[in-house]
Amino acid sequence: MVNLVRHYKDDKVGAVAGEKTIYQGDKENAASSGEGAYWKYESALKKMDSELCTVVGAAGELFSVRTKLYEKVDHSIIIEDFYLSMRIVERGYRTVYEPEAFAMETGSVSVKEEEKRKVRIAAGGIQSVVKLAGLLNPFKYGVVTFQYVSHRVLRWTLTPLLLPLVLVVNIMLFNVHAIYEILLCGQISFYVLSLIGYLLKGRKIRFKSIFIPYYFSFMNWAVYRGFLRYIGGKQSAVWEKAKRA
Repeated sequence: MVNLVRHYKDDKVGAVAGEKTIYQGDKENAASSGEGAYWKYESALKKMDSELCTVVGAAGELFSVRTKLYEKVDHSIIIEDFYLSMRIVERGYRTVYEPEAFAMETGSVSVKEEEKRKVRIAAGGIQSVVKLAGLLNPFKYGVVTFQYVSHRVLRWTLTPLLLPLVLVVNIMLFNVHAIYEILLCGQISFYVLSLIGYLLKGRKIRFKSIFIPYYFSFMNWAVYRGFLRYIGGKQSAVWEKAKRA
């Protein structure tokens, strides 16, 4: 608690995001391994975001809000932790990262259970992009807009759409220059590893890194499903907890 509240000495700090870690044993399946790698990556981004200006979204497992800035979130909001922390940023305050305050949990018991979370988060992310449209104005928010767009908006909108396009364009440019041959080999190798991860997703193996390409592809596929859920109005805001290992 002390590690969280000490940051409020700075009047411009409106919220503090703690660290989320995924407990990993010697052998994990695709869901646990992928989620663990994702949160290590996300924590590194949060640290850099905080040092640059502000954390772009806090995880609901552990974050605090300055009392006067807390607002009741409408019941229709799908990912209320992200929305609330970004509303504080929208009001001109910073969210800082505190790695010494952390929450730990085990990974999802299976990819099917993890899929529930990712599709819901993707639908909620798209909803948040719509509702927090004001943050897209760089003339008002400056570097915050850059952080928000590069860290979140692209992840939930253009990036999943561009991945297949990049592959198709790379194939078309294959004979133009050697660099395109190298890039295409890299892309194909990545997706082959994704396929191997898919085939092994239910197994617990020692070499957990084999699941990272699959988890990356799985996350981006979840964005497509989340988008369809959101525009179809089929994504409930009620949190359905994924079963943990």
